[in-house]
Amino acid sequence: MPTPKILVLPGSTRAGSHNVRLAALAAKELTLLDADVTRISLADYSLPIYEAELEAKAGAPFNAIKLKQMIMAHRGVFIASPEYSASVTPLLKNAIDWVSRVRERGDPTYAAFKGRVFAIASASPQRAGGLRSLMALRQILELGCGALVIPEQVAISQADHAFDDMDNIVDIGTANLLRAQLARLVDMARLLG
Repeated sequence: MPTPKILVLPGSTRAGSHNVRLAALAAKELTLLDADVTRISLADYSLPIYEAELEAKAGAPFNAIKLKQMIMAHRGVFIASPEYSASVTPLLKNAIDWVSRVRERGDPTYAAFKGRVFAIASASPQRAGGLRSLMALRQILELGCGALVIPEQVAISQADHAFDDMDNIVDIGTANLLRAQLARLVDMARLLG
């Protein structure tokens, strides 16, 4: 079977972000599952706030095109989504909005979100563990973009104490949930490969 290519993307660029740590852990675990892993930062894809008039005047920004191409080069995508005001970060939503608008060489609508599988997780100091951001992100990806999002999702609560000094998850049950989710992502990506 081919080695599945998986993209790992944290929805935060903040130094010390729990979700940047979660993305790094996911990348490590995915590598152990024999996936070909690419981890990126949205800091490398700086984008203006999406505005239809801006798009009409200038087209999609170069970084939106690069990000769309990066997503399309992978069969699986893991997103670690922080929670802001019971939803996804503006940074992540804006990136999704721009990528959803990019059309190259006659691509169908939402080309970057079709033909690949997504897994979502969150880490938060709050008791719900960012669960509300996952509900919002699932809605954006599935209903808004037509993406296939696996049912398993992981919400890590009290994230300020959830990771050890090696950035592994302390709670064995939560660590096993993440591993199971990532194994499903790899299996689904292989099927799509």
